[in-house]
Amino acid sequence: MPKYFVDLHVHIGATSQNKPVKITASPRLTFLNIIKECVERKGIDMVGIVDCASPGIREDIKNLFKNGELEELSGGGWRYRNKVTIIPGVEVESSEKTGGRGHFLSFFPGLKELEVYSSFLNKHIKNLHLSTQQSYLTAQELLRVTQDQAGIFIPAHVFTPYKSLYGSCGSSLKEVFPQSYFEIKTIELGLSSDTQMADTIYELRDVTFLSNSDAHSLDKIGREYNLIEMEDATFQGLKKALRKEEGKVLANYGLDPKLGKYHQSFCEHCQKNIPWLGTGYCPLCNGTKIVKGVRDRILEISNGERKSPPDRPPYIHQIPLLFLPQVGKRTLNKLLAHFGTEMQVLHYTPYEELEKVVGGKIASLIILSREGKLSVVTGGGGIYGKVVTG
Repeated sequence: MPKYFVDLHVHIGATSQNKPVKITASPRLTFLNIIKECVERKGIDMVGIVDCASPGIREDIKNLFKNGELEELSGGGWRYRNKVTIIPGVEVESSEKTGGRGHFLSFFPGLKELEVYSSFLNKHIKNLHLSTQQSYLTAQELLRVTQDQAGIFIPAHVFTPYKSLYGSCGSSLKEVFPQSYFEIKTIELGLSSDTQMADTIYELRDVTFLSNSDAHSLDKIGREYNLIEMEDATFQGLKKALRKEEGKVLANYGLDPKLGKYHQSFCEHCQKNIPWLGTGYCPLCNGTKIVKGVRDRILEISNGERKSPPDRPPYIHQIPLLFLPQVGKRTLNKLLAHFGTEMQVLHYTPYEELEKVVGGKIASLIILSREGKLSVVTGGGGIYGKVVTG
């Protein structure tokens, strides 16, 4: 069965007419630029673009169909010039009865289902043109509407302290989805966690884990991704693989969680990572402005020990090229000019070939990254961790 590199969480910064969509994202992140980046530089075979409810983006999509650049697939999803599959999606912010809010991803087979969902959403948010707007709907309601349109529903970055299922909505699937917690088949781990951490939570034992980039710039596409075995690279192929009906996730490639910007608890007063004591006070300065880290949140809600199911795929700590010391955009461009895509460099190019292009020091860093042997300084409070050498 074929295998594909898949990133299912990429934002759009602007329409082709330069109208804003995701305010915090780069305006270079247009629908077409995302596709071209996946094909020409990243080597991503399937991409989920999560701002497709915006009217300006739907117009961009229709124009690409008119120009013959997009093809609708019989199994759902769209193909760009026979090179990459696009899974159209939407990220929406829920409003829970507890007062919490969370981000949730909904993906659809095609334009018809997407437009029905967009029309519904327009009644429950203030500005359909912008990305990830707060809705006046619970996660349970968003799940039902997605299912009505034969969609795939995935809670996003589930442990982050702001706007996530476990970080701000509740302590269990049953608490957030009281009527249908057993219907949550897939979750997105987020940059500050990995499989080893998530598998300490017993209720997730049968849930498929995804690692996605949540990209807000072209460079960040593919900073986390998945290798998925599918019958074919279509919406239905993806849906069956996520449900383990035909195909499956073979591996998650993601950051060492310590590199994530919410991994460790953080005091906003003294601007330092801190141990979480559960008191609400910083042990260093006695301040009360504490951002609870993903690591500590998982410890709170976990069952204490890791129990991975037999079919759980490996989580491989993969450091993106631009996270490596001495690899700036010029060096990255040189690597891509010689070897084609970031996937090719990260996974396949041998040390000897890398050394000829970028020298032994950077070549060694890439190989050490591939082997998971680099050390990192832990991130927290919205500040990414970093790779350290020497």
